[in-house]
Amino acid sequence: MRRFYGLVAALAMAVPASASDKTIVEIAASNADFETLVAAVKAAGLVETLSGEGPFTVLAPTDEAFAKLPAGTLESLLKPENKEKLVSILKYHVIPGRVMAKDVVGLSGKEAGTALAGSKLGIKVDGGKVCFMGKTSANVIKTDIEASNGVIHVIDTVLLPPDQ
Repeated sequence: MRRFYGLVAALAMAVPASASDKTIVEIAASNADFETLVAAVKAAGLVETLSGEGPFTVLAPTDEAFAKLPAGTLESLLKPENKEKLVSILKYHVIPGRVMAKDVVGLSGKEAGTALAGSKLGIKVDGGKVCFMGKTSANVIKTDIEASNGVIHVIDTVLLPPDQ
């Protein structure tokens, strides 16, 4: 798998050392901003995968990001008959390896391969701000939340794969 090289260091935030002994899923589950993401990961059957060895870099949409989806979209995605579509969207938020913010400098205009979806995300770095682009674009709002099996970067919009 192609290795993606990260996010802008200027956006880095301090994370308590105790967070690194928890998995990506455990960290997300303990944060009130990720209730919708955790529900989606459970509905998609990806808890075991994202709790696995990794390492993974997860672009984690907040509850506010999910709220931006058109009315009824989230409810529809969480239905068992739409599990395949939900899995596809969630996998689009996972990049192979542990990609830290300092690693992205100079990558504007490049692409990152998504670990589980087999797709690519465009990267735009402008004035110290990082944006990932698929069918939708998402700004990175917090970076470098370290987990035992990877790292989480918080985004403000749910990324939709080109085929969605």
